[in-house]
Amino acid sequence: MEISLNVGNFFCPNQSCNDHKKKGIGNIIIYDRYGKERRILLKCKTCNFRFSERRNTFFFGLHTKESKIREVILYLIEGMSFREAACASDLDKDTVQRIWKRFLEYCEESMESLLKDFNIKLEDLIMLLYKRIQKR
Repeated sequence: MEISLNVGNFFCPNQSCNDHKKKGIGNIIIYDRYGKERRILLKCKTCNFRFSERRNTFFFGLHTKESKIREVILYLIEGMSFREAACASDLDKDTVQRIWKRFLEYCEESMESLLKDFNIKLEDLIMLLYKRIQKR
């Protein structure tokens, strides 16, 4: 089964590239596939830098299937312990802890970036969300 990938959503992660962080300009192409999961290897036509489809995502560097990672995170959000989530997902407890640590770091980085981009304080965002919930 072939999954289509919109290369326009990707940008060159090479900081020395002239097209670094520019999306949808046609410089990213599908170059090859690699690994057991046959992940897509992308290439920047500007600087010839090759990178994974998972680069700059939460899943980059994790060797567990994405569906299994999502399953683990949902178990932990529901309140399961690391051991319970590991048993339920058939993973090692250390793997579950690594996934959770990565998830928390990713959430923190994403939130900091959003707050900075919109020039909002965390306290103001919490109050805004609280008010919206109260209106329901």
